[in-house]
Amino acid sequence: MNSRRDFLKAVAVAGAGAMLPARGQSTAAGRIDVHHHMQPPSYVSAMQDEMKRTNFNPRPWTPAVSLDAMDKHGVATAMLSPIQRIVLDSMSDRTERARNLTRQNNDFGAQVVRDHPGRFGLFAALPLPDQDGSLKEIEYAYETLKADGIALWTSYLDKWAGDPAFERVFEELNRRNAVVFFHPAAASCCRNLVPGLGWAGMIEYDLDTARTAESLLVNGTPGRFPNIRFIFSHSGGAITVLAARMIDDYPKDRLRQLPQGVEYEFKKFYYEVAHASKVPALDALKDLAPVSQILFGSDAPIRSYELTTDGLDQYGGFSQADWRAINRGNAERLFPRLKS
Repeated sequence: MNSRRDFLKAVAVAGAGAMLPARGQSTAAGRIDVHHHMQPPSYVSAMQDEMKRTNFNPRPWTPAVSLDAMDKHGVATAMLSPIQRIVLDSMSDRTERARNLTRQNNDFGAQVVRDHPGRFGLFAALPLPDQDGSLKEIEYAYETLKADGIALWTSYLDKWAGDPAFERVFEELNRRNAVVFFHPAAASCCRNLVPGLGWAGMIEYDLDTARTAESLLVNGTPGRFPNIRFIFSHSGGAITVLAARMIDDYPKDRLRQLPQGVEYEFKKFYYEVAHASKVPALDALKDLAPVSQILFGSDAPIRSYELTTDGLDQYGGFSQADWRAINRGNAERLFPRLKS
């Protein structure tokens, strides 16, 4: 009951927030956070060995932890997705264990959505390298759990999202007009490259985001499956600064795969701004994509909301209408059930 009251209060003040001046407009209530992690207890327990191997210790989490942070930062709804490293390599195999861990994750997230009406949505996980298992999980996620979309990693060991090995899954996601949220990963090629910085260093996630965009484009995935709406994290990572080069260097013999052109596909992608909201990142993103493709995200609870909102509050490059779109309106187009 309390979560429902909080949600209605957040939505009610969203209109008032829209009247704030452009600078600071990002503090408007009613946001939809498309980059928000959950940590199912059973899943964390199952992955203890992997967490030790990667030296990753997730903070204790319950839905109440997220709700408290959301309420403090004007977030009406958060789209839940798997936590990084807990599901990454376990989903790079084709075992029954990977299917079971995926199902546990998705069942838990769906229950959180049911327990807190209006406050959460669900990006369901897939064991992507297992195409048969993924197709079954897509059906279960949409037909039984009523998931809002699918969460994938940018890479699975030595394969990026556009790899032909994943073709059948993207064909089905296209049929379902799916929203696909990409969270950055560290491919097996590029882990522990700089001693002392851990397996992903400081920049590898951003580079892997660009690599999966390259993979999708070079293999023609957006052209063959135009109904999928792709969301990239952290203001696109390295995509924004490399896009012009990727457009110039796109293999000419593959241009027929993207009938609308490479630049069109970059502008059609969606980008959320978690932990990438300082002036250089937002200016580069604005130069690449229209405001209609920019979404609010936070990377909470792994990252604090302030790492995103402080930069947004100081950024003067968006109009009031832009802020309304970024905070909520663009996400409402992707998830009509959330439209207030």
